Amino acid sequence: MFAMSRSLERALQRFRTRGADGDPNGTVGRVDVASHVSTATFRATTGERLRNLERDMSDIKNRVNGLIFLVAAAVITQLLVRVMAW
Repeated sequence: MFAMSRSLERALQRFRTRGADGDPNGTVGRVDVASHVSTATFRATTGERLRNLERDMSDIKNRVNGLIFLVAAAVITQLLVRVMAW
């Protein structure tokens, strides 16, 4: 058991020093936005993402409202069925 924990410690140490993706500096996949994108491009891209997010949130809101009205209609229908059954 002691040998297994020792090998685990060595593996974790290698993992920590190289990064999760095997890059010794841990910089694979990271992009320095400031050096590659102009301010106007960044703002336009961010604005477009925000508009897409707002549209998606509006769609989700409409779906939730539809579900609420569906449940309310089902409850009212069940109440009417029970009242009429008396």
